[in-house]
Amino acid sequence: MTVGNGSPRQRYRDQVRAEIKQAALAQMCIGGPAALSLNAVAKELGVTGPALYKYFRSRDDLLTELVFDCYADAAAAVHAEAERVTGLPARERLHRLAEAYRQWAVAAPHLYQLLTVMPRPTLDSPPETIDRAKAVLGPFLPALGEGQAWPAATELRKQVQGWVDGNEPVADWVRAYAPGADPYTALTGALIVWVRLHGVVNLEVQGKFVGMGHQASTLLSVEMDSLADLMGLPAS
Repeated sequence: MTVGNGSPRQRYRDQVRAEIKQAALAQMCIGGPAALSLNAVAKELGVTGPALYKYFRSRDDLLTELVFDCYADAAAAVHAEAERVTGLPARERLHRLAEAYRQWAVAAPHLYQLLTVMPRPTLDSPPETIDRAKAVLGPFLPALGEGQAWPAATELRKQVQGWVDGNEPVADWVRAYAPGADPYTALTGALIVWVRLHGVVNLEVQGKFVGMGHQASTLLSVEMDSLADLMGLPAS
């Protein structure tokens, strides 16, 4: 039996790895990332704990792959919405992209928590995680690139400029998504979007809005409109 991409052995290995990840996600759906136990996963699949180490070197290795998968899933949701809103005014695109991310998060809160809650203090995020996070935020850059910096953001923009000028991968990422736009302004806006977006979504996923008289989607819309106003994003 040959070993390699597409071989029966490789297909079997991929299938088992997928089953392990599905069992792990089912655990986290109930108890969050901290609930993940390799022994419990093994029991669910009817194998011994050590057998899992043929597919994942450790619990952290499994968690890392799950984080990668979750970023890819979130990016797919945002990119799909970006395709749908092509040609709409920048302000409308900003609203739609933010809501797409919110809907992804509330539909699968255990996946969202995997991206925002460090399962173990010793689990370091590999460099690949940064690229996957960029893929989630990237579609926001073209809309924000149509805006302008505002006085209150002057110092932040200055710091972002130093970041872009001193980090070629970051500069390439911004320009790839928002060619022709001022990269410093686009990235400044993106950082603020990231903070406001997670501020609303994280509280909603934690159930902090339960019993209050507003909808999280309305609060998120207010946050995005506030930033759009500051940046002068056109509505038409």
